[in-house]
Amino acid sequence: MVLGFSIALIVFSLLLMLLVLMHKGKGGGLSDMFGGGMQSSVGGSSVAERNLDRITVVIGVLWIACIVVLGILMKTNS
Repeated sequence: MVLGFSIALIVFSLLLMLLVLMHKGKGGGLSDMFGGGMQSSVGGSSVAERNLDRITVVIGVLWIACIVVLGILMKTNS
């Protein structure tokens, strides 16, 4: 069980790094390479950027949940 959550934590960590790098910062980001650089003049941010925000939050919550579960499992195993 610990091995499964450890692997999930590694996968979520890599996904989280990729998603954070895709966000547009002050000077742009990797999202500009994939068409995320086009801004909508009406809404302030494009639909793709909002979806990227939502996906990043979900992956971040799953990452934190894996850390908490791993901590509980490690504590109960010792």
